[in-house]
Amino acid sequence: MSKFVGAHVSASGGVENAPKNAQKIGAKAFALFTKNQRQWKAKPLTSESIEKFNEYVEKVGIEKKHILPHDSYLINLGHPEDEKWQKSLDAFIDEVQRCEQLGLDKLNFHPGSHLKKISEEECLDRISEAMNETLKQSSSVTLVIENTAGQGSNLGYKFEHLRYLIDKSIDKSRVGVCLDTAHMFAAGYDLRTKEAYEKTMQEFDKIVGFQYLRGMHINDSKAKFASRVDRHHSLGKGEIGLDAFRFIMQDERIKDIPLILETIDDTIWDKEIALLYSFMES
Repeated sequence: MSKFVGAHVSASGGVENAPKNAQKIGAKAFALFTKNQRQWKAKPLTSESIEKFNEYVEKVGIEKKHILPHDSYLINLGHPEDEKWQKSLDAFIDEVQRCEQLGLDKLNFHPGSHLKKISEEECLDRISEAMNETLKQSSSVTLVIENTAGQGSNLGYKFEHLRYLIDKSIDKSRVGVCLDTAHMFAAGYDLRTKEAYEKTMQEFDKIVGFQYLRGMHINDSKAKFASRVDRHHSLGKGEIGLDAFRFIMQDERIKDIPLILETIDDTIWDKEIALLYSFMES
């Protein structure tokens, strides 16, 4: 099977609990925060925690390459103010180092926001500088840029933004992209029909390239098409509808990467995972 579906599971009580939470919902992949995402500082990971994490990951039979950690939402690598940019960079490097300690090879992040104080290009350059500094200070983690809905002053809502950051990177083997379906849809990339899906994916391939796709977030959208509003919904309950997710599950270009649910009702994640796998037969 070339599809590995899971969800962004809780790591409450320690990162070692994430694999167990993934197993409970029948996941073959998972995402997690390696620290509290609402705090700047976190206690270092203990050797016991790291050991248990590795033990449980092996026990549940999920490969490390199908785990997609997410950084803190506080971090803004495009921050227009130097002091706050540095604070974000330090926190980001810390997150990458935590991934390295856990033997994880990816860190998913939202690019950053200009806060209406600098131009989009200046902001992208600041994000790029932060990414390059992080690549210099780490050795094994791929920085996975997530596309955004373009809400507020968030960048990353155009495929061209993602390409710009890849082009500016000092090590293209350690940068990648995570496509969030709800964000794509809200940013104006349609997925609802076979024709629309193909057009969007061909555009992604032409501008960014499937070789950079390191993960996906599988979400329906409460927000309307091209609304630039970031509101996730359960599969089939939102504006995108179920067909798009069938297309993804049957798309040969999307293989061997974590496909992560961030839908709003975690009590039905097991059913949503089963539903997605059922699309491979239909």
